[in-house]
Amino acid sequence: MSDVSGGKTSRSVVTMQVKPVLQFIRGVDERSVPEIRLTRSPDGTNGKAIFVFDQPSVFDSSRELGDITGLYMLDEEGVLSTVDVSAKFLNGKPSKIESQYIMRNTTEWDRFMRFMERYAKENQLGFVKS
Repeated sequence: MSDVSGGKTSRSVVTMQVKPVLQFIRGVDERSVPEIRLTRSPDGTNGKAIFVFDQPSVFDSSRELGDITGLYMLDEEGVLSTVDVSAKFLNGKPSKIESQYIMRNTTEWDRFMRFMERYAKENQLGFVKS
């Protein structure tokens, strides 16, 4: 944008607030909220998040929308993703999805925790330390 008065150029920055969501198929938000377990190495250099979705909504729509290609965590900072996703079956029907997200350093851990804070706030989740 230009401002003709005074001959100076002015710029404005637009910050978009993106609702934090989880997706198995890009563009399709997962409606069910998972149980999430976190582990971290004693020295804090790496960690793992394990997501367990019981009866996820993606099972209802995956036939029409495509295949599950990974777990995507979207927020205002961008996308975190993992392809470590597996379905669990009960009596021949899909019942759960489990996924693991590995954090290999403190930067990845911190980024994941920022996502989780936003996701938890959006979905009224709490944290229980065991």
